Amino acid sequence: MNTNISGTITLKDGTAVTKMGQGTWNMGDSTAKRDEEIAALRLGVELGMNLIDTAEMYGDGRSEEMVGEAIRGIRDQVFLVSKVHPHNAGLDQITRSCEESLKRVGTDHLDLYLLHWRGQIPLEETVKGMEQLIASGKIARWGVSNLDTGDMKELLRIPGGDRCAVNQVLYHLGSRGIEHELLPWQRTHKIPVMAYSPLAQAGTLRKGLAENETVREIAQEHGATPLQIMLAWSIREGDIIAIPKASSRKHVTENSAAAKIRLSEEECWKLDDAFPQPAWKVPLDMI
Repeated sequence: MNTNISGTITLKDGTAVTKMGQGTWNMGDSTAKRDEEIAALRLGVELGMNLIDTAEMYGDGRSEEMVGEAIRGIRDQVFLVSKVHPHNAGLDQITRSCEESLKRVGTDHLDLYLLHWRGQIPLEETVKGMEQLIASGKIARWGVSNLDTGDMKELLRIPGGDRCAVNQVLYHLGSRGIEHELLPWQRTHKIPVMAYSPLAQAGTLRKGLAENETVREIAQEHGATPLQIMLAWSIREGDIIAIPKASSRKHVTENSAAAKIRLSEEECWKLDDAFPQPAWKVPLDMI
């Protein structure tokens, strides 16, 4: 494998994963785009972005099926992540959901399985289910997504809850709410953040971010695009994994290049001035 991506993050169990991964939200839905999406994912793995994130929710499993095609023959090079619906995260359903995801992807195990967001099923029951999946070899580790600080504190009070590997949350230059409380708390407990939509794909601020004068000036200094600067910013520190979606080989190549950009302290200060983090706790952003 060509590990062109510089920088890895070490999970609690000592596993190293690349700081730049590949997201697949809204991928796999179009037959016309399928071949290019598959080629893009394979190119991303070649460039060192070997973490691929999907979910049973994405296209009702079509994303997982597309990922399965993309990683055929290179499964051993991929750190594969999928997510379970909250209503499927109980002991009566989580094993079946996981097995269905495995079948769609065409593999015998997931490297990481996440609770997609918190629902009505108690976290204690989900933790038990996740641990059973580890014991049966269907997953290597588990984590959560879209949990705020209070939920994470509750999770760690549950027996086995401290084995949570990551928390996947919305994080980009225009959505910095996690920096006030959640991110410092996770750092204390050595639980990395996995940032989804680091380019604000589904956010109303996307245009304002990419067209911001400060962002554009820094991009010009680096010979990069504004989106590449936004992506470099999202992984500027050592414990955040970004999973931008890239459904074309062009975008994958651009994301790979962004992973190598190193922003100076002065540039980060300028971005702080342009997009300050909140001075108080705000509700967790979700899309």
